Amino acid sequence: MNRPTPCFKLMQRDDCHLCDLALAVLAEAGLPEFESVFIDGDDVLEQAYGERLPVLRDLASGAELDWPFTAETVRALVLSA
Repeated sequence: MNRPTPCFKLMQRDDCHLCDLALAVLAEAGLPEFESVFIDGDDVLEQAYGERLPVLRDLASGAELDWPFTAETVRALVLSA
């Protein structure tokens, strides 16, 4: 059985306490499946996201939520997708 392709990406780092908090918010929001992208060592992603992490990206619309976000703002993003 094929698994659905995630519609969201969470840009994060290894050993990032804010990223851990963001994961808890995504669980609270009941976010459907998403992909975690670790930017460590990727110069392009470091340039784009390094100071903004964690960032939740809606792949369909390109909309992004910078930290801090809440379960409510995540749900609003999902509903607008």
